[in-house]
Amino acid sequence: PAASAAPYRPTRRVVIGALWLFTILNYAYCDILGTHDVNYLNGILSGDDTGGSVQLTPMMLLWASVLMTIPISSVLVTRIGGHGLARWWSVAAGVIMTLVQIGSLFVGETTVYYAYFSAIEIPSTALVAWLAIRWTREG
Repeated sequence: PAASAAPYRPTRRVVIGALWLFTILNYAYCDILGTHDVNYLNGILSGDDTGGSVQLTPMMLLWASVLMTIPISSVLVTRIGGHGLARWWSVAAGVIMTLVQIGSLFVGETTVYYAYFSAIEIPSTALVAWLAIRWTREG
């Protein structure tokens, strides 16, 4: 009889990196889908995308860009950073992005599709932080 191969068990580094990619794709698709929302588009055209609570100024767009750089850079740090850096970066980034996503639900009007994606993104980033806290060895 042929020897059975051991089941594939991804390393913590691979799992955390994959969760960051999964989350980023959800962020992106939610934003892309939003461009098909007539109310959102009318808000963009008027310079306001959340019913009056956030103005789309260049500074606000810069802050949004910086914020999205956190999960994007997390993929890179998780993949090529040393264990300590990758671990603590993922803990901090996971906590920050979880809190930001929760907070975003209280800004302006929350659409059903935004709530749906938030229900995916919040547990994903919380799981990243939890896995990273428990990531005690290289791998």
